[in-house]
Amino acid sequence: MTTTRTFRITVRGAFDGLDAEQRAELLARASEHDVLHAAYTTEGHLSYDIAARPAFTFRFQDSGEAEEDILEATERAEAAAKAWLDERGYAFKNLRSQAEDLSQAPLGKRQRRAAARKDA
Repeated sequence: MTTTRTFRITVRGAFDGLDAEQRAELLARASEHDVLHAAYTTEGHLSYDIAARPAFTFRFQDSGEAEEDILEATERAEAAAKAWLDERGYAFKNLRSQAEDLSQAPLGKRQRRAAARKDA
């Protein structure tokens, strides 16, 4: 029996050398990319606060069957983030990724209680 693992990949970086037009464009669309609306999605969700700092975060959700699939998922997420930035002509720097396999994540207090009830 194979189980599907869910991965959450966070790709962070900083906009680099934005011109006035690019900055204005990002500011105009800032409400769509507010961190308060951040979510992990298959297509990736971008959040930033360009008025405060040039940093951005993409959040991706992906899946795989084996633990090693997280590496390919991370590569796909980085490629998608780069493609989005490149398509719009936004230069960037300091791109880095962090991935989490939710099947390996520690259970929260409610989840532990629910699991204990299920086993009882």
